[in-house]
Amino acid sequence: MNEAIDWLRFAREDLRVAEWAVSDQIYNQACFHAQQCVEKTLKAWLRTQESLPPKTHQLSTLLSFIPKDVLADLRTDITLLDRFYIPTRYPDALPGSLPEGMPNAADAKEAVNTARQVLRQVERLIDAIPL
Repeated sequence: MNEAIDWLRFAREDLRVAEWAVSDQIYNQACFHAQQCVEKTLKAWLRTQESLPPKTHQLSTLLSFIPKDVLADLRTDITLLDRFYIPTRYPDALPGSLPEGMPNAADAKEAVNTARQVLRQVERLIDAIPL
């Protein structure tokens, strides 16, 4: 359980950075850190299940290890965050990696909102696990 808590601590930090980046209008970094928040949150959940998270950044892959009823209402939004990992992280992936160009304010706010919801739901699930 300690490893899950560590993953959540890092996820919370990524969410804070994403929120700051939105407020400072650095939308590509807001999207990147929102994606990272969700990645680490999913890995935290996997650790609570005694499962080692796979070495991947792809959220759709991580979701495949999680029962479909967990985060069922957010799965589409979560997989949409995958589009931000590479293009927002590496300048040589731009332009053209995202069909619509660099993330804008709406993209960033949506990404941060998704990250916030995923983190809250997983924190509630983990809190409900008997120790």
